[in-house]
Amino acid sequence: MIALMTETTDWADRTEQTVLDAAIARAPALGWNARLVREACEACGLSQGDEELLLPNGARDLAALLSRRHDARALAALGEIDAKSLKIRERVARAVSERMEAGAADLEATRRCAAFLALPVNADLGLKLAWESADHLWRWSGDEATDWNHYSKRTILSGILIPALTLRWFDGRETAEAFVARRIENVMAFEKFKAGKDFDAPFRKVSDALSRMRYGARV
Repeated sequence: MIALMTETTDWADRTEQTVLDAAIARAPALGWNARLVREACEACGLSQGDEELLLPNGARDLAALLSRRHDARALAALGEIDAKSLKIRERVARAVSERMEAGAADLEATRRCAAFLALPVNADLGLKLAWESADHLWRWSGDEATDWNHYSKRTILSGILIPALTLRWFDGRETAEAFVARRIENVMAFEKFKAGKDFDAPFRKVSDALSRMRYGARV
């Protein structure tokens, strides 16, 4: 049973990548949509039933596969770099740059996918994929935060990644990297301003008050 499950998983993983290759080749002409999914699957000899099994969410699943391939490509490039040899702002800039160039290798297909993710109905998926990318990049950068900083860092980087990737796909590398440099400077300036200030104090006071109301005064 375990061997069968492993074989099925391996088939799915291999076939997903084969279908993705076919989709990347066809996306410039077809766009990112259900027709692209069907034609890519047909090119790989997959039936309608195979398609529904492999990509139950159609073009959304295909978009996730593309984003994750680009994440893997960026991490492979970053793996050649010693993150500890760079200052934190240099790490973030380099990580974002590699992620942008990973997608640029499939530029026309990536543009079609970006337009698909920009649709309101797909906004949730776009945000999820940006968060995944930000998490990978922060982990490469050496981030080990487990408190609220874990989430705030990824939220901030997602907010940089989404427009940066869009600029890279449609306006070019120079424009995108200039944007990233400005945003990193903005974030670092805020971090300097925040240093030494206890922004969590009001939240702790509220939490303490609610705790006393629930459990009674401390002894």
